[in-house]
Amino acid sequence: MRPALAAWLVLSLLGGTGAKDMCGDPPATPSHSVPAPQLSPEERLSPHMPESLRCDACHAIAFQIEAQLLKAEGKLGKKALKESDYMEVLERSCSQDWESYGVLELDGETRLSGPGLPNQQLLSVMVSGGPWPSRLSKLCHGYVGERGEAQIYGAHRRGPAALRQLLCHGDKGPCGGRKDRPEPRKALQNEL
Repeated sequence: MRPALAAWLVLSLLGGTGAKDMCGDPPATPSHSVPAPQLSPEERLSPHMPESLRCDACHAIAFQIEAQLLKAEGKLGKKALKESDYMEVLERSCSQDWESYGVLELDGETRLSGPGLPNQQLLSVMVSGGPWPSRLSKLCHGYVGERGEAQIYGAHRRGPAALRQLLCHGDKGPCGGRKDRPEPRKALQNEL
């Protein structure tokens, strides 16, 4: 009896029958496919931050500056920093590695992603490294040079919204008077 049972078991496994046929197929695990963002030549190759991502980049820069200034003030018990101290913090903020930032595709549009940026997608592929860290660093240094350390620190002292307003939403800001992030660019008729 034992050899017959062993033979039946071997034949069942080789023939594809057995527990699977008796109990039904195991439930299929749903699979999700997430493509990497399709980057334009400008997004891949330009040494500068593409215009379409400048508002996102500005929000990331404002977030990092705010975090670094708060950290420095926290060491002094929330007191205001001396000019030399906040100048050093701003330089350090812009010179950081920016490796936690990259781009992803969100609702069919390429967006900058990382700390301090809203609308992160749980299931997405983020392309980081490459030109993004140096672009963010250059843009940050540009904002500090354009607005000035004292004006940036003054805005920080008024709160995160004031700093974002100064850097991102003012007349010269990349967000062009918008409250949050820019609307997706509409395709022109001749681009379709």
